[in-house]
Amino acid sequence: MTVQNKVKSREDVVALSTQLKSSGKRIGFTSGVFDLLHPGHVDYLEQARALCDVLIVGLNSDASVKSYKTQDRPFVNENDRARVLAALSNVDYVFIFSERRNAGNIEALKPDFYIKAGDYAANELSSAPLVEQYGGKVVIIPAREGYSSTKLIEKIANTAEIPRSVEIKRDKLTPAIFVDRDGVINEEIEYLHEPDKFKLIPGGLEALKRASDAGYRIVVITNQAGIGLGYFTKEDLFKVNKVMLAAANTVGLQIDRVYFCPHSQADKCSCRKPEPGMILRGAAELGINLGKSFVIGDRFLDVRAAERAGVTPILVATGHAGKDLPKEHKPQPLRAANLAEAVGKVLKGIPA
Repeated sequence: MTVQNKVKSREDVVALSTQLKSSGKRIGFTSGVFDLLHPGHVDYLEQARALCDVLIVGLNSDASVKSYKTQDRPFVNENDRARVLAALSNVDYVFIFSERRNAGNIEALKPDFYIKAGDYAANELSSAPLVEQYGGKVVIIPAREGYSSTKLIEKIANTAEIPRSVEIKRDKLTPAIFVDRDGVINEEIEYLHEPDKFKLIPGGLEALKRASDAGYRIVVITNQAGIGLGYFTKEDLFKVNKVMLAAANTVGLQIDRVYFCPHSQADKCSCRKPEPGMILRGAAELGINLGKSFVIGDRFLDVRAAERAGVTPILVATGHAGKDLPKEHKPQPLRAANLAEAVGKVLKGIPA
């Protein structure tokens, strides 16, 4: 079968799937963006094909990708991405779809296997109940370490944008407080995306204002995997952040930067905590002395991000309260009851 004959409309694929199932073939279905195809994609599709007799791949349209990533994505247009996928021997059919989620695809195809790549549990997939209703099976194939389209794009961007001749003048670096958002600045709500549910933890912004007045840069760093998982959009995040920034303005606080990671754990990006990407970006853009800076968070991933960036971590007892911190972890981080107390310790020189 030629490459072009493997690229179909969804309607055509549904009709073919019905015929194939009637002849006893097991149908597998997966989907994705597949922008900048890499060995991780190839391995995943190979494992997916081994589960079934016919593997059908749904490809996110250009418009749907832009709706939950960024306006410059995808880098490869939908027709070219479809042709590249169709050229793989492990892929039997490809179709392009415009929805963000797979409910419509699953209801139409009713595949024997709904296959996804990642490190999350099957019950975290919003479409899993649909598959189970008709007797299908959800299969999660762990993502291969070290491969990610996002990482490739970040590597290219960093190589292109950072002039090799630029040197940071160390005598002009300033200290910073990098602070997690959910569970530290505001009350913890899973996948918070509704502005009216944003509730400040008392005293935190006022304390950050005192730190800002004392010469610290204030940088918010927050994982927002709900964007990558399709639970909400970047616009939803911006609406919540707008409430936070308005509250900061009422106490005279200027937050220097708000960095967020929209990726899920499966993306293996360099910005999602416990990776230090957001901290290092802040240091480069704002001229920050990491050795004299602090990360205030409520989870072990905040601690690890701080340690990997060479920053002092402080765990607060709000939000997740550091309950995931291994007892054997050395050294144990400093602790505080809340953001206000953590900032107070910083300003008092504890730790030095």
